[in-house]
Amino acid sequence: MKKTLLLLFCCLMKFSSSKNSLQDHLRRGSSLSVGDDSHLITSPDKTFTCGFYGFQTNAYWFAIWFTNSKDRTVVWTANRNKPVNGHGSKLTLQTNGAMVLTDVDGMFVWGTNTTSTDVNRAVLLNTEISSVYWPSPDVGFDVFRYGRTSFNSSRYADFNDLGVFKSSDGWQFSASDMGLGVRRRLTMDYDGNLRFYSLNESTGLWSISWQAIAQPCDVHGICGRNGICVYGDKPPACSCPAGHEWRNITDLSRGCKPTFNRTRGNSTKFRFLPTLHTDYYGFDLNYSRNISFESCRDICLGDSRCEAFSYRLTGEGLCFAKSSLFNGYQEPNFPGTIYFKVPIGMETPESSSILIGSKTTCADVLVMLGSPSMYKSSGGKVKWVYLYSFALAIGLVEALVILLGWWIFYGNNPVLNNIEEGYRMISNQFRGFSYKELMRATQNFKVEIGRGGSGVVYKGVLEDERVVAVKRLGDVSEGGEFWTEVSTIGKINHMNLVRMWGFCSERKHKLLVYEYVENLSLDKRLFSSTFLQWKERFKVAIGIAKGLAYLHHECLEWVIHCDVKPENILLDGSFEAKIADFGLAKLSQRGGQNSEVTRIRGTKGYMAPEWASNLPITAKVDVYSYGVVVLEMAKGIRLSNIVMQEGEGEEEESELTRLLRVAKMKSQEEEKGWIEEIIDPRLGGVFSRKQAVTLVEMGLSCVEEDRHKRPTMDSVVQVLIDCEPE
Repeated sequence: MKKTLLLLFCCLMKFSSSKNSLQDHLRRGSSLSVGDDSHLITSPDKTFTCGFYGFQTNAYWFAIWFTNSKDRTVVWTANRNKPVNGHGSKLTLQTNGAMVLTDVDGMFVWGTNTTSTDVNRAVLLNTEISSVYWPSPDVGFDVFRYGRTSFNSSRYADFNDLGVFKSSDGWQFSASDMGLGVRRRLTMDYDGNLRFYSLNESTGLWSISWQAIAQPCDVHGICGRNGICVYGDKPPACSCPAGHEWRNITDLSRGCKPTFNRTRGNSTKFRFLPTLHTDYYGFDLNYSRNISFESCRDICLGDSRCEAFSYRLTGEGLCFAKSSLFNGYQEPNFPGTIYFKVPIGMETPESSSILIGSKTTCADVLVMLGSPSMYKSSGGKVKWVYLYSFALAIGLVEALVILLGWWIFYGNNPVLNNIEEGYRMISNQFRGFSYKELMRATQNFKVEIGRGGSGVVYKGVLEDERVVAVKRLGDVSEGGEFWTEVSTIGKINHMNLVRMWGFCSERKHKLLVYEYVENLSLDKRLFSSTFLQWKERFKVAIGIAKGLAYLHHECLEWVIHCDVKPENILLDGSFEAKIADFGLAKLSQRGGQNSEVTRIRGTKGYMAPEWASNLPITAKVDVYSYGVVVLEMAKGIRLSNIVMQEGEGEEEESELTRLLRVAKMKSQEEEKGWIEEIIDPRLGGVFSRKQAVTLVEMGLSCVEEDRHKRPTMDSVVQVLIDCEPE
C-alpha cells in the first residue's frame, strides 16, 4: 500500500551558519522544552507546526499538527503510547545528529536513530513524498506473511493536492471542494467511517468534504448501546427508548442505560414497552417464523438473556429475540416493532429521552380517548354525544383493520412478502422484486440465455434500463435456509464473480437477479468456431483463479462452488472471467422429490475423486475442477470425452486421462516440443510457450488424485500472475 506521508524532519546544510529564530529550526545541541509554549517549529508555508501537545492533565506528546486548525489537529506523534511529563521533558537535537525525546527524569522515550555528525539543524518541512511502506519491499513478493494476497491489486493508494483519491484497483473518489489550495486530511473516524476533511483557514474549522457512508444511521452502533438512530434526520438524531436514559448527555455515542435493574431475581415479573418502526440489528437469540405475538413474547419472557424482542406481522409472524441492544435504528417504513423487557411496577416516563430534533419513540403509557371534558359530568349528566361519536369512530377503525388483515393474509401482496423476506438481508444492497415486475422485465420469460441444474436463466431489462440475467430457480429449499444462502451470496463482491442485484420470493416463485454478462459463457467461446485466442485464454484462467481464491480465502463466509465448469464461467465485454452459480449448490432442496440427501454435486468430468470416495468435501474439489477447466482451455477440447486407447483393443479412457498420461511421459523425457503437442492446434502455434507450460503444469497439479497434493487457489493465482508474457 502506498500512502502520502509527511516528511517530518530534514537535516540540512553541512557546517552552514544561520541566524534564523528557533521557530524556524532547531540547532544542533538545542532543545524544545515542554513548559514553554514558544518552543515551536513551523514549516516554511506555515501549514504545519511541531512541538509539545498537551492532551490530558500533565500528559504531552511531541507532535506535528495543522497550524491553522482551531483544535490543533494532530497528524503525527512521536510518543503516542508513552506521553511525557508536563514539567522538565524536552526534545533535543544532540551533537551526534540524533534527535531524542526524554522525560522529566531523563529517561529515553523516542529517538530518530541517526548519528550523522554532518547535521547542523533540524527543519520541519511541508514537503510530501510518496513511499511504499506495506508490504515491506525488503521481503520481496512474500506478501502472504502479512495476511494479504497480491492478486487483489489494491496494493497502493494516495490522494493528491486536488483532493482526488486513487488506488491501484481502480477505486477513486473526490472531495466535494476539489481543487488546489485546500488543506485536507483523510481519517478513519471513531465510528468506523472513512472521511475527507477540508480546513477553513479563516475559521480554523474542519468540514467533511467526502465520506464513505453517506447515511450516518448505516454506521452500526453510532448511538451506542441501547441507543436508537433516527433515519431521515440530518444530522441524525439519537434517542433513548422508554425506560432508558443517556449515559452521558454530552457524548451520545456512549448510548443509553436502563433506569431499572436487569439482574433482578427469578420472581421478577416483566412487561414490554413497544417502539414502532424500530429494530436493533444483530444479536438474535433465535429467529422464528409463523409465530403468534404471544408465543414470541413468551420466548423472551422465558429466557433471562433476552432484553427485547422484535415482531412483525406482514403475511406471517416473524420473531427475533435479542440478547443485546446494539445498532438501533428507527425508519418510518420499517414494518416492525421492538418490545423492551422491563420489570412490572417500573415507573414509566411520559416520553423517551430524546435528542432535540429527533422523532418521538413510543412509550407504554395510558391513553385517554378524547378530551378530559368528555368524562366530566355537567349537572350530573355525562356528555353522551362524545361517547357515541367515539364509539362510531372505533367501529370504523375496526372495520378498516379487518379489511387490512384480509388483504395481508389472503390477498396477493408481493410487496409485503418481499419486505418480510428482505429483512433477513437488511444490511445488504439488495432490492426485492415482485414476480410481476420480473415477468415484465423478461417479457414473460421470453429470452432464454442459459440453463443448468439450479434453474433456467432469462435476459431482462429493468425499469431503470439495466440489462439483467434472471435465474428462475427450480427445486430450492424453503424458509430460513433459502435466505441464509442468498444472504451469503449477496455479501460477496468481487470483479471475477457475477454480481447479484436482487431477489424475488413469492410463494413458490424463487428468482435471483444478476448482472448481465454479454460475451456468453466460456464453453461457447472455447468449444466453437469463435474460439478465444491465447491471450484471452490466459487472462480468463487468471480471472477464474482470482474468483475462486476470493471465495475460498477472503470473503466473509468461505464458499465452495462445487460445480466449476466452462458453462459457469461468463465473459464480459473485455473477456474478464466472472464465475456464476457460486453458493447455489447449498440452495438445492434436501430430501425433495428430485433430490437425494447425499447426492453428488457437480458435473461429470469435472468432479474430484473424493466425491465418489465419500471423503469430506473441502475447497480442494474446486481446485480439481479448475485444473480440468484450464487444461481444456489449453487443449481446446472437452476432456470428459471418451477415446479409444491405441493398441489396446476395445479399452476406453477419457481425454483427461490420456492427456495426463501423455503430458507426464513427454515432460519426463524432457522433449522440447512436448507443449506444442498439447496446446490447441487451432491457435496455429500463436501462443506464449512460457505461459502455456506454466498453465499446463499448474492444471496437472490441480487434478492430482490426492487432494493434499493439489495447490490452494491463492497460490495458483500467484504463480500465474508472476508468469510474464514473453
